[in-house]
Parts: sequence; C-alpha cells; structure tokens
Amino acid sequence: MYKLEELGWGKLWEEKFSTHLSNGFLPGRIAVENKNNYLVYFEGGETLAENSGRLIFMSDDPSALPKVGDWVAIQKFDGSNAIIHEVLERKTKLSRKVADKNYSEQVLVTNIDFVFIVQSLDSNYNFNRLERYLVTVFESGAEPIIVLSKSDLCDSVDSKVEEIQRAYPKVAVVTTSSITETGIDKLEGFLEAGKSHVFLGSSGVGKSTLINKLFDEDKIKTGDVRISDGKGKHTTTKRELIVLPGKGMLIDTPGMRGLQLWSANGGIEKTFDEFEEIAEKCRFTDCTHTHETGCAVIEAVEEGSIPESRYENYLKLRKELRYLETKIDYNARMEEKKKWMEIKQSYRKYFKGKKGN
Repeated sequence: MYKLEELGWGKLWEEKFSTHLSNGFLPGRIAVENKNNYLVYFEGGETLAENSGRLIFMSDDPSALPKVGDWVAIQKFDGSNAIIHEVLERKTKLSRKVADKNYSEQVLVTNIDFVFIVQSLDSNYNFNRLERYLVTVFESGAEPIIVLSKSDLCDSVDSKVEEIQRAYPKVAVVTTSSITETGIDKLEGFLEAGKSHVFLGSSGVGKSTLINKLFDEDKIKTGDVRISDGKGKHTTTKRELIVLPGKGMLIDTPGMRGLQLWSANGGIEKTFDEFEEIAEKCRFTDCTHTHETGCAVIEAVEEGSIPESRYENYLKLRKELRYLETKIDYNARMEEKKKWMEIKQSYRKYFKGKKGN
C-alpha cells in the first residue's frame, strides 16, 4: 500500500503534526469525501473515517471540516473505522462560492501544488472563463498550467495559444488530443513525485480521459459528448485523490457549470498583474479605473496596449468580488446581531426565573 512520502508527506507536515504524536494519532490524507464519512490513506493502508464530535463542534464553518487533499490526525482502531480528530493547517486551498444563493465558501480541494486548467478547443473555449479560473487558482496558492484539449477539433490552435501566452507569458500552455495522443507526454512531464495535481474545468472537456491516458488504463469512467453542442455528461461525480506511482497524485473534479469567485483579491492582482503595474501611474491612489481623469489604465486601453475585452473582464471580476464581499459582510453583521439577540433573550429568561423563585 501507500507510503506517506508517496502521498506528499514531508518536513512541513512533520512539523505541523508533531503536537499530535503524543496522543497516539496517525497522519492520514483525505482521498474521498463521502456524504457521511471519508476514505483516508495512511502509511501502509486506507480506512473509512468519521469526524470526532469535538471536531464538528469546534468547526463553526463547514469549510474547516476535512476536504479532499487535507492531512488529518486520525485514531485507528483494529478491525473498524477511524476517527478524525484534527485537520492540519492547509498549505493551499482551492475555493469557490457555493453554487446557490448562499454566500459561503465551498472548498474544492486542498494542499494542491499544480492545477491543470482544462479547456477544450471546440465550443467550450472561452478566454474570459479561462481568466476566471486563473484568478481562482492564483488565489489558492497553487501553480496553474493551462491545458487545451481536443486540439484535433480546432483549426486555429496556434492563434489561441498565442492569445494566452501574450497575456500570461509565465504560465505553461499544453495542447493535447486524446485521439491523436498529442501533448500527452508533455503533460506527463509536469507530474512530480510527492506533488499533488488537480484537473479543473467544465463538463465534457476531457479531464477524466486525460487522466486515463496518464495512467494508461481506464481508471476514471468517462462519458460521451454530444456532437451538436460539444457538451458532455458529468461523468466524475466526486473529487478523488488517485496515486500515480512515481508521479505524484492526481485529483479529478466534477465538471463545473460555473465558477463563482471567493475571496480573490490576490488572485485578481496576479491574473491582471500588468493592470496593477500601470495603475501605479494613475493620478489618484484610490482610482477605480472606470472614469477618473488621469487614469493610466484607461489610457492604456485607449492606446491599445490593453485589449478592451480584457479590461472589461477585469472590471467584471472586480465588481463581482466587491459585491460578494459586501454580501458576506452584511450576512456576518446579521449573524452577529442574531447571536447577541439570542444571548440577551437567554439572560432575560434566566433572571426572570430567578425573580420568580
């Protein structure tokens, strides 16, 4: 079975885990998150595990509970499942806003080193969506690698690669085709032993197929893609950490119809780093880059050094993030107000009872 080093264990995690040794706990890594339990890999084996009551009680936010990729402190019992007592502090965290009307965080995966952002070169390709993914990945702390799949279906591969490299010269771009097996060897070259890699993208872009090519076997179930619109089925239903012998770990993720931002100020700055450099020349330090006289960013757009479409997407993402921050702040105030109202009512009830005695 697995060795800890194969799962990404090292000096960093040894230091984080040191306080748990005296309790007799074992280090483990979350491989699958189920509805009521987890599949955890540990030195020499794997086990199903559940959260301890204390961990659940101490975790005010569901995002603090174990997620795929987390290192955890487990208590293993002979012949039975394990108990998860602690989640080690995360090195990186890939998050988005939950896909509903609630304003809360959904942690997708944790402790990831590289994120393969997959877009297929058919009707799925969308540069603005790619920038949204880059914002999220940069914010996570992981390194992005852009994968353009299904290159056999596109007659303008070079122009799309040039478009991306012009905007992001420091980000690696790999074109692949599972039909002709173009780029599979180059993709494999990014895999590193002891490192964690995740595939991220919309449904039907070929993430699972690429993972199967890297495994050289049908490890992940894949589905058909409709020829009419290029859209595929959600063949991956949950995130799963898979160990690739000698080449680290791979995590496939369910295809996402939308990726809403979550706490991504730093991610926006890294994704649009040239905007930040140009903004230093703006007349006003609090310039919003929308209407101010002397705005260097607007001047750059007018001069053509920044594409207008890129500028518009920059404003759109900043607006979305600001709205999210406002809603989160409002909800936090309402929750705090509700909490103190409940405390006040409890005190009144208590003292009313005392007077009655």
